[in-house]
Formats: sequence, C-alpha cells, structure tokens
Amino acid sequence: MKISLTHEESENYFFNSICNALDYVQSGYELELTYNLSDYKKAMSKLENPCYEDVLMKILKDGGILTMKDIGCEDSYTSSININDVHQRVQNTNIRHLVNMINKNDDAVTGDVIIQQVFFNEIIFG
Repeated sequence: MKISLTHEESENYFFNSICNALDYVQSGYELELTYNLSDYKKAMSKLENPCYEDVLMKILKDGGILTMKDIGCEDSYTSSININDVHQRVQNTNIRHLVNMINKNDDAVTGDVIIQQVFFNEIIFG
C-alpha cells in the first residue's frame, strides 16, 4: 500500500515528531541535530515568538538543511535533510506509526520512527 501525503501534512507530522521525540532520538542514539547558525538566526528573525521546532521548520522551508550528526559511531550515520526529504519520506513511515500520527495518537515512539525515516530513509536505531 502506498500512502500519499500533501506537503503540508508531511510538514505537520514531521514538526510534531521533532516536538515529541527530538531529545529522545538525540540522547538515546548518540546523535546531535546541527544546522548553520546564520540560517537559524535568519529563520528566527522571520518568526514571532517561535519555539525551537518552529525555527527548525523555517530553516527547512527557507531552503536550508538540518543535519543529524552521529557522535556515537564516528559519523557512520550522519545524515542531512532538506524540505524535499520531509515531503518525500514522511509518507514512507511504517503504516502503524503513520496512522498513529494521523489519528493524533502519537507519542515519542511515533516521533522517533518518523524522525529516523526522514533523516535516514529507514529505521536504524531501536
């Protein structure tokens, strides 16, 4: 079965995932989210009272990249994404987790799976 999401749906599900599980993914798998500091400052200046995740999404929407740096396995799993990766890969998430997100029954596990799907195009950890 092939699931097709709109760009807006993919962005919303990815946003919810980073809100729910980014800290979990980073600490649990020895990964660190990195980005260009000037991109971060520029994105933040365009938003009113943004949270961290708002700024991350704005970086992507403005054409920037986010990098999940592997600090535990000598960069073996370091991966960068852009907004097109979000649009293409969220819909490839395991159906059980994707349905949980769609039905608003998501949690850190759901977010973890979506984050890994977007950054690595597969589930590597956990």
